[in-house]
Amino acid sequence: MNDRILPDYSEDLGHGVFQIDTGFGRPRFDAAYLLVDAGRAAFIDSGTNFAVPRLLATLEALGLAPEAVDYVIPTHVHLDHAGGVGLLMQELPAATLICHPRGLRHMVDPSQLWAGATAVYGPEVMARDYGQLVPVAAARARASEDGMLLKLGTRELSLIDTPGHARHHHCIWDPVSQGWFTGDTFGLSYREFDVDGRPWALPTSTPVQFDPEALKASLARLLEPRPQCMYLTHFGRVREVPRLAALLVELVDRMVEVARAAQAERHERIKRDLLTVYADSLRAHGCSMAKAEIARLLEVDLELNAQGLEVWLEKPPVR
Repeated sequence: MNDRILPDYSEDLGHGVFQIDTGFGRPRFDAAYLLVDAGRAAFIDSGTNFAVPRLLATLEALGLAPEAVDYVIPTHVHLDHAGGVGLLMQELPAATLICHPRGLRHMVDPSQLWAGATAVYGPEVMARDYGQLVPVAAARARASEDGMLLKLGTRELSLIDTPGHARHHHCIWDPVSQGWFTGDTFGLSYREFDVDGRPWALPTSTPVQFDPEALKASLARLLEPRPQCMYLTHFGRVREVPRLAALLVELVDRMVEVARAAQAERHERIKRDLLTVYADSLRAHGCSMAKAEIARLLEVDLELNAQGLEVWLEKPPVR
């Protein structure tokens, strides 16, 4: 298997972990992962429908048949992570879908998920970027549980509930690489912002279930096994985990301050102030990128984070 040539959008990260750039948005923006052990395989996150050929080509390049895939595990059901799950499952006859219990019904019947995403993005963007969602047969789908163990080859993966970004989010622990597959719980880390090989990260408050206190609690849980790395969907493997976790907690608190301070022209003010928060954080990180370029790279995230913070502001306090 080591002698095989991977497609240029896939990378061998070692320990049987293969990173696949799904092609969504821009290069090095959205990743799915293929985990291989003793001839058995699992996909973690799928990207959109348009990513499925890349996932299958990577599997083939490793000399693995579709029947070798035991699991498809979306970290949560946002479409950049799970939009291609149904189409992918059609190509993997032995695979079981493992989904958070709050998201499972949306994989079996994606009509409500489609309607909700269309309300955010609009029908033209949905058709262009995601394609039509394909349902997964209920008999092939299984809900995850907090602390769930899954056997894959010779290793045993474990899953934990990690709300904060979304209530339908779990993360997957790989004991071999000592790393978490974190979806969006451990934030976003784009390689354009690396300084001397050191990553920067920001939280994501995409609507509609952002909960800052739950997110900080989830981050604390992820640190408990002292992970060596995190496998992010956006984008790729990062190390320096304790430093990035502290940065994420700091930025969550600053994002909340921005949201609470915004009154008139709330949406645009939140976006402007978030850009300032992120630009200041990047300067402290050693990044000399112009603010306009930061705004360009974070355009989508600024919009979605502002929307999510506004939804959070309207929620009654938890007592």
